[in-house]
Amino acid sequence: MNDAGFEQSLPPAAQRVQETLAQLGHKGRVRVMPSSTRTSAEAAAAVGCTVAEIAKSIIFRAKPSQRAVLVIASGVNRVDEKKVAALIGEGIGKADAEFVRGRTGFVIGGVPPVGHDTPPIVLIDQDLLALSGIWAAAGTPHAVFPLTPQELVQLTNGKVADIRSA
Repeated sequence: MNDAGFEQSLPPAAQRVQETLAQLGHKGRVRVMPSSTRTSAEAAAAVGCTVAEIAKSIIFRAKPSQRAVLVIASGVNRVDEKKVAALIGEGIGKADAEFVRGRTGFVIGGVPPVGHDTPPIVLIDQDLLALSGIWAAAGTPHAVFPLTPQELVQLTNGKVADIRSA
């Protein structure tokens, strides 16, 4: 993994992620990148890793409970919404920007795995566990942080599952 892009001064949302990571005992540092990390491809280019090593965060809206469902998938994988629905025991739908911000406190393109306003249901793509290191969003479309797949599971208490679309 590459340490390029680390800055001492963080935007408020990224600082919130850094503080949450510290509270959870994670030693990784949030990095603000000069270019966008909104998409998996942009994030991989910014940090110098493969797209597979990007832990992309996708928020769904559970139906009928209206809970946020955070799916953290390898950047190269598409998410099978039927598998996600079966895993949580209720249907899911797309979450719009207002829902995402209202439930997580973060904007689409910067949703981190931790630090949400309302704790979501968390599912983690089992394909991430085959990697030695990954990068996750850190609160803004320009901020990321490094971690291991095992740390991701520990930090989120997420359920590891097969969520990849065939």
